[in-house]
Amino acid sequence: MSAEIKVPTLGESVTTATVAKWLKQPGDTVSADDPVAELETDKVSVEVPAPQAGVLGPLLVAEGAEVEVGTVLSTVEAGTGKPAAPVAKPAPAPAAGVQAQPLSTGPVARPATPASDVAAQGAAHAPFPAAQKAMTEQGVSAAQVGTGSGKDGRITKGDVQAFLAQPRAATPAAAPRPPRQDDPREERVKMTRLRRTIARRLKDAQNTAALLTTFNEVDMSAVKAMRAEYKDAFAKKHNGAKLGFMSIFSRAVIAALQEFPAINAEIDGDDVIYREFVNLGIAVGGPNGLVVPVIRDADQKNFAEIENAIAGFGKKAREGTLKIDELSGGTFSITNGGIYGSLMSTPIINAPQSAILGMHSIQDRPVAVDGQVVIRPMMYIALTYDHRIVDGKEAVSFLVRVKQNVEDPRRLLLQV
Repeated sequence: MSAEIKVPTLGESVTTATVAKWLKQPGDTVSADDPVAELETDKVSVEVPAPQAGVLGPLLVAEGAEVEVGTVLSTVEAGTGKPAAPVAKPAPAPAAGVQAQPLSTGPVARPATPASDVAAQGAAHAPFPAAQKAMTEQGVSAAQVGTGSGKDGRITKGDVQAFLAQPRAATPAAAPRPPRQDDPREERVKMTRLRRTIARRLKDAQNTAALLTTFNEVDMSAVKAMRAEYKDAFAKKHNGAKLGFMSIFSRAVIAALQEFPAINAEIDGDDVIYREFVNLGIAVGGPNGLVVPVIRDADQKNFAEIENAIAGFGKKAREGTLKIDELSGGTFSITNGGIYGSLMSTPIINAPQSAILGMHSIQDRPVAVDGQVVIRPMMYIALTYDHRIVDGKEAVSFLVRVKQNVEDPRRLLLQV
């Protein structure tokens, strides 16, 4: 009995993916739920499992191709075949349709193009359906977008969005830049879909929002003392959960957002959407870059629930198992560059959110307290916000409230 392997539902607003890698080959024996392919979406990588045990059939979609939800990737036939070979890490591949050549600073002879490839070249830059729809809506031609990032240069929806995000020059374009000659000591690697999406979204945020950053510094003495006193009792009470800085800052932020709702709102066309809940995004690092999973209804969660959620997201990010719905729906984000040693930064908002809080390294510094110079553990914090919706007074007041909540955590208990 045969079973189809299809592109699964990918989550909210995600309709296409790229076949990043085939983990099994035709004729391999697979067990039910064995991962057979890896898809890359705009947000995460997703493994596609075998629907039943059997033998993998022919691969119907090549690596690098863009596919829509429901597309049949292969089949599994009942029976047994050859054992699957271990998946080795592939060397960086040359661009699609181009034969790999030794690095050289001189001219390189190119093989003649087979007649069978001529037709394929004619459709090399043909847009995918989602891309064609976006181009039609925006009045953009394939010639304007140019070579796409899909297989064989096909134009993807992301390519169209990246083209539309580019500033339009008021003067005629300069002559095309000549092809860059690679140095033999360089390695050219195609950007992953996730990295391209991160780059596009960050640039879109800069092009769309009126970004401004305000700074303050926090005396971490009270928080460090509280952790030292209660961390063991906290872990014992909450099944090993660690009392960390992130849950304290999260609760401090949630309290401040309830006082300054514009910072938890977003612009939608000519409207502003205000919320009576907080879906808190926490930036975590993974093997494919920085991602921002979301703690939903964080305002209803206590310190232990927030700590457990963050720890779970961190583990999933390292293992590459975050689901798409865990990365969407955030209303405000926190990023902690301090874990990498950052002393100060200006984070970029995670659009369409209106603000993001940046945490940084804790350093012992001399500060003035009651007319005396003392050494205290200090942290710089930064709030980047969209000035279209958040006024400077609101932003500064919000950051001051976060500072006050962290410097005196009793305020969170008393709600003052």
